[in-house]
Amino acid sequence: MEPTEAELIAAVLRGDAASFEPLVQKYSPRVFATARRYARRESEVEDIVQEVWMKAYQKLKSFRGEAPFEHWLMRLAVRTCYDFLRGHQRNREAAFSELSQPESDWLDRFVSQPDSANENADAARQLIERLLEELTPAARLVITLLEIEDRSVKEISKLTGWSVPLVKVRAFRARAEMRKILARIAKEKYL
Repeated sequence: MEPTEAELIAAVLRGDAASFEPLVQKYSPRVFATARRYARRESEVEDIVQEVWMKAYQKLKSFRGEAPFEHWLMRLAVRTCYDFLRGHQRNREAAFSELSQPESDWLDRFVSQPDSANENADAARQLIERLLEELTPAARLVITLLEIEDRSVKEISKLTGWSVPLVKVRAFRARAEMRKILARIAKEKYL
């Protein structure tokens, strides 16, 4: 019979580092999936995942067991991703000429005929990814959790440690920021 998560955690806290490995194996796919939403390059994803597991091991004694280990771990993963975004924030503005041809074509259709622009969903997805890259870290985090992962405001509050009103304000501001970026890109395209 395999040990439970609680037994594995207790063993790690007693000094048996090898008992941490089954937890890493079980939850690594989920941690990788979360990290991939915030970083594009695989090397950055791997760095984030490694950081999550180092923090999880170091902070394991703070796990109280009131909620499942997975919830505690995912909260840690989201916060680590947020730290990554803040630490790697740089001038993310891309010149419009850097858009791919499908992105450019989709934007042309969107500007001229917004109702028929859903023909090329892949180009739209690429454009959304580009918009997300230009957002501030807090805006990108809240949009990703709310709109892409379809989490509730209450869940986001628990994951990030922000109050519910702050999540709502940041979501409102993030959407406004996305509209401004899209308008700037469209304006650059047609100047």
